[in-house]
Amino acid sequence: MVILEGLALCLWLLVVCIIGTAKGAVGMVFFYEPDVQERVVQLKLTTKEEIARRAKCSGLALYLPLLTVIPAAVVYLNGAEGFWECFWQMTAVFLIMDVFDRLFIDWYWVGHTKAWLIPGTEDLMPYIPKQTVMRKWFLTLSGFPILAAILAGAVQLLGLSAG
Repeated sequence: MVILEGLALCLWLLVVCIIGTAKGAVGMVFFYEPDVQERVVQLKLTTKEEIARRAKCSGLALYLPLLTVIPAAVVYLNGAEGFWECFWQMTAVFLIMDVFDRLFIDWYWVGHTKAWLIPGTEDLMPYIPKQTVMRKWFLTLSGFPILAAILAGAVQLLGLSAG
């Protein structure tokens, strides 16, 4: 079940990205580095306010399921009991999604296709510089286990899981 839940989360991330880029990559420019965002505003392709609004909407669409659906699935579908069982299952689900994000979304889709290209910003490529890639991998490998620990602890404190 954990693998299927991780794959479902990958699909959800992909859908959010597809919807966000439906009218062009500018729709998801909040994921880009600040210099790209500034250029897009200078080119009058969007506004700072629109970037902030889209970031909030996408953040809700991405993180609400992480904070609610995944803990519920781990407890009620998988029958996880106790902190450690909840923790490792949520960590696995999150890591499956985030490795998909790092490899498919960031490395392949953004880095090796033209789907995320924003005309007028080509000189700012690569859109995900090496330092950002390293930071994202660090957050993937440390941040999601920390989030899973917090959520597993909350599940235990709220008495939602036996154990």
